Amino acid sequence: MNLPAPLADALSLALGQPASLSLLAMVAGAFIVGGLVKGLLGVGLPLVIVPLLALIIPSPKAIALMGMPILVSNLWQSIDGGHIGYAMRRFTWLLVPMVMATALTVRMTLGLPVSTLNIMVACAVLLAVALIAWQPKTAIAPAHEKRWSFIVGLLSGALGGVSTMMGPLIISYLVALRLPREQFIGSISVIYLAGAVPLFVSMIALGVMGWPEGILSALSLAPMFVGMSVGKRLRRHVSEAAFRKLLLGFLTLVAVMLLAK
Repeated sequence: MNLPAPLADALSLALGQPASLSLLAMVAGAFIVGGLVKGLLGVGLPLVIVPLLALIIPSPKAIALMGMPILVSNLWQSIDGGHIGYAMRRFTWLLVPMVMATALTVRMTLGLPVSTLNIMVACAVLLAVALIAWQPKTAIAPAHEKRWSFIVGLLSGALGGVSTMMGPLIISYLVALRLPREQFIGSISVIYLAGAVPLFVSMIALGVMGWPEGILSALSLAPMFVGMSVGKRLRRHVSEAAFRKLLLGFLTLVAVMLLAK
C-alpha cells in the first residue's frame, strides 16, 4: 500500500529519505521503545530514541524529531514540579554555559557529514552508558558547586548539541549534589528544558527543522505516550536493576551498529 503523493512528499522531507509505511512503523516503534524505557526508569527518552532512529534515518532528522517530545515532557514536569525559581537560582552557573555550548555545538555538528554525526552520536551513547553504569558515589561540597556547575554545563551542552543526550552527565552531577527527590526531579526538568530550547531554535534557524519535521515530531507524541503507559504498568513487575543492565547492553549494541553503519 502506497502513501498519497502529497503526504509521502511531506514525510520524505521530515525523514530525510523516501517515506514508506514500513519506515513509519519503525519510527513509531522507536518512540514506543523510548517511551517504555522512560515509563520504567523515568529517564532515557533521547538516549534510546535518537540512536535507534539514526539507524534508519539521517542523524540530523533523528534529532529534529525529538523536538516536541523533549519540549512537551520537560515543560510539563517543570511546571508540575514547582521548582522553576529554585533551579534557575541555584543552577545559573550551569544553565548559562550549557545554553551557549548547545547553541554553538549544534551549529557546528549539523554542518558535518551524516556518517561523522553518526559516529558522534554513537560515542555520546557509549559515554552515557559508562556514566549510568558507573554511578559515582562522590559528593560535591557547596564550596566547589559553582566551578563544577560551569564545567558540567559546558560538557552537557556540547553533548546536547551533538545528540540531545545531555541527561546522564547532569543526572550524575545532581546525584553528587545529594538533592532531595522533589528538588532533583524539579531541577532536572528545568535544566533539560533550558538545554532543549536553544537546540531546537538553532535547528529551526538552520533549516534542519521545518513544518514537516515539527508536525511529525508532534505526531510522535502518541507512540511515545503509549510506550510510557506500558512502562509505568510494568514498573511494579520488572526489576529496575535487571532492566537497567539489559538497557545498557542494548544501547551498547545500538552504538556499535551506528559505528559500523
